Amino acid sequence: MRIYYENQVGRSSEDALGFARLTYYHGSRKVEELRALLGHTTRLIARRGHGRLLIDQRLMLPFTPDEQRLVAQEWLPLMVLEGGYRFGAVVLAQDVFARLATATVVTAVRDLPMTYRYFDTESQAVAWLLST
Repeated sequence: MRIYYENQVGRSSEDALGFARLTYYHGSRKVEELRALLGHTTRLIARRGHGRLLIDQRLMLPFTPDEQRLVAQEWLPLMVLEGGYRFGAVVLAQDVFARLATATVVTAVRDLPMTYRYFDTESQAVAWLLST
């Protein structure tokens, strides 16, 4: 695995199996740091052209309402348009409120041409991404 970008919010990396990874760290986030991480993830997906992303939310705290808007109204539409994003495998957060915040985001973007699946384990998520 090769790290593409990392800050206090998380890490964007390239997996040797042919997809990108977005790993959220535990702790509070500054919106500008979240925006930077998401922007670098968009560039990584666009550069590689595979359209597949494993999102590891296991340690993530819930998105704030402003972060939900950022992800749903700015980042995900841009990821689809500029990054060619098509398949997202989400390893679910341990925090139930983080799971609910993610579900709210996914509901808001249900009309985008992408497919999301949720998994309890990383191995399940990887297997699904490799089958897409």
